[in-house]
Amino acid sequence: MPSAFNAHNTNPLTQYPQAWERAGQVKLLVLDVDGVLTNGQVWIGADGKESLKAFDIQDGLGIKLLEQCGIPTAIITGRNSKMVLARCEELGIKHVHMGVENKAIVLAEVIKSLGLTSADCAVMGDDWPDMQMMKQAGLRICPAQGHEAVKEFAHLVTTRNGGNSAVREVCDLILKAQNRYEELLAKARS
Repeated sequence: MPSAFNAHNTNPLTQYPQAWERAGQVKLLVLDVDGVLTNGQVWIGADGKESLKAFDIQDGLGIKLLEQCGIPTAIITGRNSKMVLARCEELGIKHVHMGVENKAIVLAEVIKSLGLTSADCAVMGDDWPDMQMMKQAGLRICPAQGHEAVKEFAHLVTTRNGGNSAVREVCDLILKAQNRYEELLAKARS
């Protein structure tokens, strides 16, 4: 593991040695939304409809950095949300699948459409509906607050909670494992 990667004291990468190697092979990042890109809370307004979602800005930059390196992101979520669609448009995420009951089937379609294999993708999910989709992935990731069964199933559990830079933590890992992080950081500093 390169010295540029600083493992977190609360969740050192040494606990997940397979994650580094697997991150080096990632060509697609697939994310659930609630509990991954958000903290998992759903705010329902007086009209009975979802009224608010909060997204972490660092997660967004991580997604954009991956895209700059030719690694697209896909969203596969069980809920329909105009707020998710707006955030995906803002980030330039082209593969957005909402209202999905069987996430594994949709993931297989996305992988095929991009000419990839399941080993080429990382999937981040936090609860049982994500497990069949995660099963197909070369790198399975769960945020820190995810359900215990998903944590046990994952190749990596992040140090951060969903909606609190957990996705950025994964993006940084992928960039570091693929020797792109330092180059991007140097550009940001110049």
